[in-house]
Amino acid sequence: MILERPRIINEEFHASEISPEVLDVLLADGWRHFGRYFYRYNYGIYHNELRRVLPLRIRVSDFELSKSQRRTIRQNHDLQVEIRDLTITQEIESLFHRHKLRFRSGIPDSIYDFLARDGESPTDCRSVIVRQNGDLVAASFFDIGHDSLSSVYGIFEPELASRRLGIFTMLKEIEHARETGKSLLYHGYAYEGESFYDYKKRFNALEVFDWNESWTQTAFI
Repeated sequence: MILERPRIINEEFHASEISPEVLDVLLADGWRHFGRYFYRYNYGIYHNELRRVLPLRIRVSDFELSKSQRRTIRQNHDLQVEIRDLTITQEIESLFHRHKLRFRSGIPDSIYDFLARDGESPTDCRSVIVRQNGDLVAASFFDIGHDSLSSVYGIFEPELASRRLGIFTMLKEIEHARETGKSLLYHGYAYEGESFYDYKKRFNALEVFDWNESWTQTAFI
């Protein structure tokens, strides 16, 4: 039996400035970025297995909350939410270092592994800031394209994991996309098969990129 060799895509570039229109094009072709580093790859190693990478996006106008997502919204009704321009404060850095303790491998060194320093972002990057009685408990960061938003990274207080604050901030990004007239929210990569990133698949109005210029409606839930 002859196994078909997979077509491997593994590309990268650096950019100091990307317009909203160009960002839309890049996202639609499977690109992601951390700071000025842009990348895309269609296969990755997960738990010593070669897995196909699934770029995902949500059709904002068609999105509806699931029962569990409505429960997450209700559970966090007491929190204060603000959307603002990206600024990395000491408060955010401290939360990042508490959040990263959730990981057993691939533990990042710094929030700047994912975000450009203030004033250096190549894109228009904003943040969702979530507070409880004045204390920062979650934050997420997203780019603004011409017709899309793109989730970049999210952090939350590990002691409040039961509140599902990572999902909560993603729902706030979707809400912001709808309020600002964006058609799509790109929320990152997942893997084919089960993985740590399966939470990204649990949204309706979902599309997956086939690495051949096409997005297909799908449902994993």
